Amino acid sequence: MGFRFTGNWHKRHAPAVGVTVVTAGEGPPAPEDLAALFSTCEQLRALVAASGVRLDESPASLEALDQLLPRWRDDAETVSWLGIDAGLYLGTVIVRTVPGAVWKLWPSGHPVVRLASGREIVVVEAGHTWAEEGVPELSQLYAEVAEG
Repeated sequence: MGFRFTGNWHKRHAPAVGVTVVTAGEGPPAPEDLAALFSTCEQLRALVAASGVRLDESPASLEALDQLLPRWRDDAETVSWLGIDAGLYLGTVIVRTVPGAVWKLWPSGHPVVRLASGREIVVVEAGHTWAEEGVPELSQLYAEVAEG
């Protein structure tokens, strides 16, 4: 027998897809600390720099990412880390450019972006979908979030 509310709770608090943050007893990190941690995206930056794309944490850089040829899709390991980094980068752009957006950790340690409206965006999951399928585009997701 399935209980509708448990399915919804599981969707909102499921284990992280590829990334969790574990803290050592002092409570959750401050949003600005999470922002600094998640903005590095070193592997993504290295991959796209080789293609001549500069990630400057702007919405235009998301458009540039969307234009890359997806040569990574044949390599499952690359797709995995690229999905994580792409999701964290999407979240970084949202947090830096959408008023009121902040990083938040679910009880599972899964990072999400919380908008001023209270809506939470599961950016790592979106990054994985983009890395695997290319749809929806990161710039499209950003535009939907920025509209409110």
